[in-house]
Amino acid sequence: MTVQVSHIFRLSALAASFFIGFNLLSPPVLLARPLRIGEINPLTGKLAKHGQEIHEGILFAVEEVNKRGGILGREVQLVSRDDQSLPEVAINQTEDLVYGVGVAGLTGGYVDSLVGPISEIAARHRVPYVASASLQRNLTIGRRNPYFFRVSRLDGIVEPLCGFLTSQLRPKNAAVLFSATPGSSEFASEMRTCLKQAGVPVSTFDKFRPGTSDFSSFLMKLRMERADVLISGGFFPDHLLLARQMKDQKLSLRAYLGPWGVAYPSFIEEMGSASHGLFGMCAWNPGITLPGTEQASEAFVNGFRTRFAKQPNTTTMHGYSSARALLAAMEKAMGKHGGVNGDALCRELRSLDLLLPMERLVFDDNGDPRYYRQVVVQIQEGRMVTVYPPDRATGSIVTESP
Repeated sequence: MTVQVSHIFRLSALAASFFIGFNLLSPPVLLARPLRIGEINPLTGKLAKHGQEIHEGILFAVEEVNKRGGILGREVQLVSRDDQSLPEVAINQTEDLVYGVGVAGLTGGYVDSLVGPISEIAARHRVPYVASASLQRNLTIGRRNPYFFRVSRLDGIVEPLCGFLTSQLRPKNAAVLFSATPGSSEFASEMRTCLKQAGVPVSTFDKFRPGTSDFSSFLMKLRMERADVLISGGFFPDHLLLARQMKDQKLSLRAYLGPWGVAYPSFIEEMGSASHGLFGMCAWNPGITLPGTEQASEAFVNGFRTRFAKQPNTTTMHGYSSARALLAAMEKAMGKHGGVNGDALCRELRSLDLLLPMERLVFDDNGDPRYYRQVVVQIQEGRMVTVYPPDRATGSIVTESP
């Protein structure tokens, strides 16, 4: 009996020492309950392309922090939901993440018709929400929501574009076309004001429904009004269709500029040589990054390519930046309090100062990013060349065909 007891004791001690040793060698993320964050994106439906891109940026940021051992030894678990590009689904998915899953914070979101409802539910339940793609001013200005933050803002598009148009292109007669979404409508109104203040007539100012399949009547009006510059506030598929129909109808303009959807490698691939000379805008792209962050940008591009077997783009970076903000705030809150809650996370988000490839991210009192600024690019022989502002330009405007 003594031998058996002694043998059992030795085995138990050996097992205990093995267990302790195993835990010392194992990643700390395996030893504690995970921290959960939620994302809501249009992974299906008409906005699925950009929703998937945002999702991949967020996922990369979460995997990146987990590879480093998580947040103070706790794994970060990403819980993803698809809003199907529909506001009513976005509301249901937000409630599920807040009630059912109990996430510490939310991120993701593309277009304000989806972001707005998410922000309202998040505020109601004191859960911070860092939106990846949001522009509509009244989501922050004049409607205090201490739980809402975003990594983009309309001023960061309107101001550089207005400067480019009035100081570089100097149109004689402009046309503005825009999608019937809150952010695009507000953008169009701002551009009309900018042009009129510069003495540029806006002969055509038209709105279209998302999913429009024919722009022929608009192009006919454009020809009749003799506009020389078109500012198009549509999205990726709208630009593809519009640019192709312009080519088919042999409509020649001095400049075609689309702030969203043109500055993408996939747009250049789809359009081929017909993309030459078109203008777009972006906050980031491979090779177009905030000065001083070139090394971090290259590391992101290489890591993303390895993980997803494709090139990241500006929308991917918006998702990545929003997730980085939320994760950084969680780490600060954990370090101070040993846990996270909505109010603690919001305090840390308000005090953040992060240098990311896309921007120096500091939130103002409304939750808007102070330093968000896009650049104007022109597609030149299959490459995106930064042409404005002057201090970030990598080339000059070209007018000749390739």
